[in-house]
Amino acid sequence: MSGASLLDGINSPADLKKLSRKQLPQLAGEIGELIRTVVEENGGHLSSPLGVIDLTIALHYVFDSPHDKLVWDVGHQAYAHKIITGRREQFKTLRTKDGLSGFLKRSESEHDHFGAGHASTSISAALGMAAAHHLSGDDHHVVAIIGDGALTGGLAYEGLNNLGFTRRKMTVVLNDNRMSISPSVGSISQYLTRIVTNPFYNRIRDQLWNITGKMPVGTAAVRRVFKSVDEGLKSLLTPGVLFEELGLRYLGPIDGHDYPALIRTLKSVKGLPYPTLLHVLTQKGHGVEAAEKDSLQFYSLAGARNKKTAPDAAPGYSKVFGQVVSELARENDSVVAVTAAMEVGTGYTAFAKEFPERLYDVGLAEGHAVTFAAGLATQGLFPVVAIYSTFIQRAFDQVMHDVALQKLPVLFCLDRAGIVGPDGPTHHGVFDLTLFRAIPGVIVAAPKDGNELRSLIFSAQRYKAPMVIRYPKAGSINFDPDGQADNIPLGSWEILSDGNDAAICAVGAMVPVAEAAAKELRREHGLEVRVVNARFVKPLDREMLDDMLVRQLPILTLEEGVLSGGFGSAVQEYGRLNGHRFDMAMMGIGDEFVEHGTRGELLELAGLSTAATVSQLLALVENRVPL
Repeated sequence: MSGASLLDGINSPADLKKLSRKQLPQLAGEIGELIRTVVEENGGHLSSPLGVIDLTIALHYVFDSPHDKLVWDVGHQAYAHKIITGRREQFKTLRTKDGLSGFLKRSESEHDHFGAGHASTSISAALGMAAAHHLSGDDHHVVAIIGDGALTGGLAYEGLNNLGFTRRKMTVVLNDNRMSISPSVGSISQYLTRIVTNPFYNRIRDQLWNITGKMPVGTAAVRRVFKSVDEGLKSLLTPGVLFEELGLRYLGPIDGHDYPALIRTLKSVKGLPYPTLLHVLTQKGHGVEAAEKDSLQFYSLAGARNKKTAPDAAPGYSKVFGQVVSELARENDSVVAVTAAMEVGTGYTAFAKEFPERLYDVGLAEGHAVTFAAGLATQGLFPVVAIYSTFIQRAFDQVMHDVALQKLPVLFCLDRAGIVGPDGPTHHGVFDLTLFRAIPGVIVAAPKDGNELRSLIFSAQRYKAPMVIRYPKAGSINFDPDGQADNIPLGSWEILSDGNDAAICAVGAMVPVAEAAAKELRREHGLEVRVVNARFVKPLDREMLDDMLVRQLPILTLEEGVLSGGFGSAVQEYGRLNGHRFDMAMMGIGDEFVEHGTRGELLELAGLSTAATVSQLLALVENRVPL
C-alpha cells in the first residue's frame, strides 16, 4: 500500500463515490487493516467481514445509502459498511461498553436500515421495505445481502418465495464463500453474466417474449420452447435454476473481488424492473493470509483486551459438554447429536470425530433442528440438541408442539445462557428460563459447575421427558475429566451451606455468587444464611421449598435471566398459591434488553454481583423489601 491514506477521507458513502475505480483496491486494503487491528484488540468476527469488503465498497459505490436501502443479514458482515458510513473513528470502540455494536443497529446509524444479529432475516425485511416503497411511490432501491450460510435458514426461503410471487422490484445479493464453488469463477461464467446483465440483451429477451405472445397460432407451444431453451442453458452452465423457478432473475456467479465486474453488474441490476438474485463468490478472510488459510479459526477472536491474566481452573462449559456427550454416547448407542451450524461453538468437535455418523448439523435452521430431533426421538433414539440459548428462541413453537406436546425425550443443551458479553442484546441468552417454564412437561435445569453438568446430562436419559439444560459462556468452575456422573433425582435441589436467618436460592452460574455473599454475610454481619443450589427451575423442589416456607425464612432468589416469569416468579407463585406468607426478594435481569460489554461489566450493571447480593439480603432481613 502506498501514498496518502484514502480511508481518512471517507466519512460517508458520498466520499467513497469521489474515488476512481482504480483507487478502490487501496481503500479495501486500508479498511481490512483497520478491521484486523480493532478485532485483534477488542475481539469480534474477522474472516467473514474481511471477505465482504470488496462487495461492500462496490455496493456503496453503485447505490445511494441511506436513500437506497442496503439490508444486511446476520450483521457481522457489516464491519466495512460501518466504516464507510461515518463510523470510522468510532470503530475502535467496536464491541466495548457504550461503543459500536458488533452487529447492525437502527439506533446507531441511518445507514443501518434493519437490525440484524440472527440469520436469514434480510430478504423478508427488505421485501417489506420494497412493498412500503411501492405503496408510497418512492423510487428507493432495496438490496438484501445474505450469506450462503444464512440461506440454509427456512425464513430466507419464505422470503424468496414471497418475493418471486409478488414480483416486487428488489435485489438479493448472495454472498457465497464456499470453497467448493470457486471453480465456477471463470471466463464462461463471466461471459454469461455479462450477456444476461446487458440492458440490450434483456430488452431483446423481453421483446421476443412479447412477440411470441402475439403469434396468431401456437403461442403457448412457442413460448414453452423459448422458456425451456433459456432455462436449459442456464441450468447446464449455472446453478441458478432454483431461483429462476421461484420467480427471480438469477445472475452470476461473479467474482466478489473483481471491481469492474461487480460495479458493472450492480449498475445493470439497478435498472432491472423485477426481482433479481445476484450470486457473488467471495473468499473468507480475503487479504489476510492466515485468515484465508483457516477462516474457521479466524471466524471470531477473543481480542487482546479480553484475554485473562490467569486461565480458568476448569475448562469452559462448551468443552465440558462435548466431552460428557461423548462419554454418554459410548455407553448408550441411542444417543445422537444435533446442532444448527454450531458444531465448533457448542463443543461437538470431539464428538464429530468419534461418532461422525451420529452427528447431524442441519445448518442455520433451528426450527428444523428441533423437529428433526423430534423425528429421531419417535424412533427410539435419544437426541441431544446443542444450540445457543438466543437461537433456540427461533424454534420455540417446534419445542412446544413437536417435542413437548408429544412428550418426546429430547435433551436441549443451551450454550451461552445468560449474559454473553460483547455480542450484545441479540445474543444474550436471558429469556430461556421464562420461555421453557411456560411449556407443560418440560424439565428446566442449570448446573452449578462442570461436574453437575455431567450428572444432569446422564440423568436426563432416565427422566424420559423433554429437558432443557442451560449453562453460560464461562469457565465450568469445577470439572473432573475422569469423574463419574451422579444420579440426580428429578426436581431435587442441594443445600450447600445451612443457616436459620435467611436463604439464597441460586440458579446455575449464580451459585458461586450466592456462596460468596453468604460467606461475607457471616463474616461481616453475623448472619447464617442457607445457600441452595436450585439446579431445577422446573419442577421445583417442593419438599425443600415447603420447609423454608413453613420456617418463614426470608428467601432471596438469584438468577441470570429475566425476572418476568423466571425462577423467582416460580418460587413466589408456588408459595402464594399454597397459602404461605413470607418475605422474598428476587434478583435477575429487569424488563429491558441488555446492551453489549464484557460479561463482568454487564453482570455488575445488572446488579448480579456479590456486593449487590449482600445488600439485597440485608435489606430483606431488615424488612426494607416489601412483601
